[in-house]
Amino acid sequence: MRKKSRIKFYPLYSLWLVFFFTSCLSVMEWTGRLLDGSIANEKKVAQYKGGNIELTIIENREEERSILISISNYPMMKLKGSMPDENNNFFIVSLEYLAGSFHGWNEYTMDILGEGELILDEEAVLSVSNDIELVQISKGRIHRFDTRITGAEALTNLRNRRERIAATVEWMASAEGAPRGQTIDEFEKYWKPLLFPEIAFNSQRPALWLQEGDVYITAEDIKWNTGYTERTFPSELVPVRDSGTMLRDFEEALSWIYLEYEWENIVNILSRKVKLQKIM
Repeated sequence: MRKKSRIKFYPLYSLWLVFFFTSCLSVMEWTGRLLDGSIANEKKVAQYKGGNIELTIIENREEERSILISISNYPMMKLKGSMPDENNNFFIVSLEYLAGSFHGWNEYTMDILGEGELILDEEAVLSVSNDIELVQISKGRIHRFDTRITGAEALTNLRNRRERIAATVEWMASAEGAPRGQTIDEFEKYWKPLLFPEIAFNSQRPALWLQEGDVYITAEDIKWNTGYTERTFPSELVPVRDSGTMLRDFEEALSWIYLEYEWENIVNILSRKVKLQKIM
């Protein structure tokens, strides 16, 4: 059997990590960057803020500069881009994702094709083209309590998870009355009973989710109603739900699912011309 590329930590260090799993994203980001050494490779040069958008200019050890764009409503992600050229044009090159759950956290870099306009002075003016293409996850790590999954194994797991999430989000977006612009808490409250009525309160379950002749299959210690699965989901998602994999994705990567579902809204926010005040 192939040896998995997993890195084990000492027990006391593991307890320290579990403590940080319950902390905010900024602490998780600091912790991850401390572990891989990247915290020493770059520094903030300037920072701008306007409304719910923040833009940071960073510089690496080679004195090369780039920009990071974040939106307060979506703290799990940052968009990384080049510095603007003499015509104020810049390119978005990646999406940096980091978010956690009780089980640990996922982090990845996804290559992006996108561009925009950025005027930098004491005040910044930002607008991004609404034609942004998410290409592919190029690197990442998975943290599960005291275990870190890295390298090729992490990349494979993350890419497979994204395929499942993309298929799930496509179904969600096509569902009748699918809401947009929700907070992540509203998102979870709305979708969890529809995706997993077996673990929802009776009052939250969709009407007619249970019908005569439905057959159950047990996976991940839950009895899944295969009849509901087949009536509700496309064929490619049937084995994903009935195996409990969809629930595991939802529990371990809710922020990721939310991000993919809200991506169109994120692009719309960034495509508006925004004035940002220098705060650093």
